[in-house]
Amino acid sequence: MGKHIPEMVELTNMCVIEDSDGNVLAIDKVTGSYIGTTFPGGHIEKGEIFQHSMIREIKEETGLTIKKPELKGVYHWYRNEIHNILFVYHAKEYEGEVISSREGKVYWIPLDELKKKKLATGSEHVITMIENKDMTECYMKEEGGTYTGKLY
Repeated sequence: MGKHIPEMVELTNMCVIEDSDGNVLAIDKVTGSYIGTTFPGGHIEKGEIFQHSMIREIKEETGLTIKKPELKGVYHWYRNEIHNILFVYHAKEYEGEVISSREGKVYWIPLDELKKKKLATGSEHVITMIENKDMTECYMKEEGGTYTGKLY
């Protein structure tokens, strides 16, 4: 039997927030290497409960306090020998007023309009995971400097 070798892992989260009219909260990311239109989220801090991290990140990036975020799936990829794991949440309950942050402009948009925008890499797979309850995992593989995703 082979020896088990632990992986280096980085944990992150993302949340699709939906209002009562069916709009979703988008962010036009402008910082770092992950740019384009996507959903708010961020890193999970050491020792932090995943759901608490999701609530904190949404507050920091959007000004909203989400309630009852529901885990919808896992999205993952390797970069620089680190296994990056993103927990995808969905929330329909929130309070507060939307404000943009240093991460980028935050705004409500109908989901069909969002799909037509220049999305950040892989955001289309997050949308599929939210829309299809049978798709709960996305693995992004780097090929030739470009990431392509497969849903499971």
